[in-house]
Amino acid sequence: MSCLALSLQPANGSDILLQTREWFPPSRALGALSAFRQTRRAFAANKNSALDDAYAAESIGDDPLAASSGQVIVGVESRYRVVYRLVNGIYVLGITVADHDNSVNVFECIHIVNQAVSVVVTACRGVDVTPEKLGRKYAEIYMALDIVLRGVSNIRLAAMLATMHGESIAKMVHSAVDSENKIRGAENWSSVEVHSVEHQAGIDAFSNVRFELPQETLEAGDEVAASLAPAAAEQQEELQQKQKQEESQVEKDPFAASDAINKPQELVEGFKKTKDPSGTDLTTALEGLDVTTLPPPEATQSTHINVEGFEGNYGGVEFGNEQTSIGEAFEGFNDAWGGGLDPSEFVGTTKAPKPQGLGGVELLQTGPDAAPKAAAAESGAGTPLENLLVKKTEMKGPEMYISEEISAEFRESVLARVGLMGVVYLKTLPPKTAGDKETEFSFRVEGTSSVKRFAMQSSRVSSLGNGMFHVRTAASEEPIPIMKYSLLPRLTPLPLRVRLIKRHTGSLLSVMIQYASNPDLLSPLHDVTFILKLPVDPTLLKVSPKAVLNRSEREIKWLVPEIPLKGTPGRLRVRMPVDSSEDDDEVEMVGYVKFSEQVTQSLSGVCLRPASEGKTDFYEVSHRFDSGVYMCN
Repeated sequence: MSCLALSLQPANGSDILLQTREWFPPSRALGALSAFRQTRRAFAANKNSALDDAYAAESIGDDPLAASSGQVIVGVESRYRVVYRLVNGIYVLGITVADHDNSVNVFECIHIVNQAVSVVVTACRGVDVTPEKLGRKYAEIYMALDIVLRGVSNIRLAAMLATMHGESIAKMVHSAVDSENKIRGAENWSSVEVHSVEHQAGIDAFSNVRFELPQETLEAGDEVAASLAPAAAEQQEELQQKQKQEESQVEKDPFAASDAINKPQELVEGFKKTKDPSGTDLTTALEGLDVTTLPPPEATQSTHINVEGFEGNYGGVEFGNEQTSIGEAFEGFNDAWGGGLDPSEFVGTTKAPKPQGLGGVELLQTGPDAAPKAAAAESGAGTPLENLLVKKTEMKGPEMYISEEISAEFRESVLARVGLMGVVYLKTLPPKTAGDKETEFSFRVEGTSSVKRFAMQSSRVSSLGNGMFHVRTAASEEPIPIMKYSLLPRLTPLPLRVRLIKRHTGSLLSVMIQYASNPDLLSPLHDVTFILKLPVDPTLLKVSPKAVLNRSEREIKWLVPEIPLKGTPGRLRVRMPVDSSEDDDEVEMVGYVKFSEQVTQSLSGVCLRPASEGKTDFYEVSHRFDSGVYMCN
């Protein structure tokens, strides 16, 4: 601490003023003042040489207390350092502790005493300081010394001294912030806020300005463009002539395609379309052609070569899809009912291309139904070949979609188990188009209130918090699974409710499957397949409506083209004789449902949005949901 107390002590008489800090007792300050007075009088009388020897080492200057300013250490048990200045018979004193370990900043105490002298001189309007003049401005001096004792800047001290005459004490005490701002030239917020509001209003006004070009300007531009059009056409003709000359100079490639492929009218020389419905010309055209048979399905499966070494089986070489490497990204997310799917789902199944007939000419058909197909082909006789082909739309940018699989188990009409697992796929631009450039953007995932668990492929996706994610990956030909999630069972929507009822009376077994669609779906289900597993190979079978019987698998299949969203529940019925010796409980009937739908919105409600509104970082294509283990028993 620098200064503990300030005091005004006349050369003759009692103390005028004493101002102390809160934690310094005034009794100790009075003791220090009394010791200073005794020391001062002893030096002034100069009648005790022992006293001079005792205080000579503790004082500063050749003749202590004779100069107008200085410092001295007083007291015997409690010792204090007193910094003093003499102003016309009035001592301005600053009291601090007497430490010899340099823990007290004596220069700061001297600075406070000098500020107190400035207050006293200003209050008395000059250096003619007397107790009577100090008494007239006692309140102002008391408050000013209280502020100076706690530390004050030179700017505020100057403001206080300027307001000591003619202004109130409150003005001097509470004008700290305003006075410093005025002296430094700074402005307060109340005056600057008006300019800030005007500046922001100007920015908003300029950003929302819309204007249109006058009609005269547009007409003048059209006239200039019309005058430049002939010159541009001449330049285009010259370029085309130059290109034709260059093409003629280049040698023809002997293996180049023939110009005959550009003729849409005649696909094969000597072959013309006919309107004969009997199909005799088609059969004659097919004579002598060898039709190659497709290889068996076993030939398209992966080949596994066992490598058995010295101490056992060391594994093998799998010529197929890399299931383990892709499954490691979602390890532990494999339970079909608990919150995940099998990692093999992330492997893209490669299907063999469909046979294109004889050289791709699909119009060649044999059999009795060749006539309507030939007539349908005749309607497009004059259409160019490139217009008959289905043109694949080019990708504008990266695409994202959601694929969901729902599994459910019904026991009669009660839902026993349900689970929905979804996968977010990213389809980047092809490597030929993107090159070495990586696909990088941010997106938001909304509608996740019913999600139970969420997993992402951290090598490609990172979470930014609050449903925001950032994708960075290299270009790929196949869609990349970047996220997986599962729903809470109680919040999982059911697209279809199924109920299985059986009656075993005597030797006759009757089974009925009832189904009803969810009316909250955005679109009805199409091409739904119902499969009923039979306990025995039936000898007699009666079904309603018509179905397909597979005796090797002991199952019946119904194909429902469309299930309406609202209406009466559908019914599938089977009746067959079974052995009367079998108990009703031993006859187990299980039904499976298979469906697949392309939708604009996911079944679970999870949706993908750009990170910022109005910015298209990716394109959201149609989503899909499929049936997993969807059964009733």
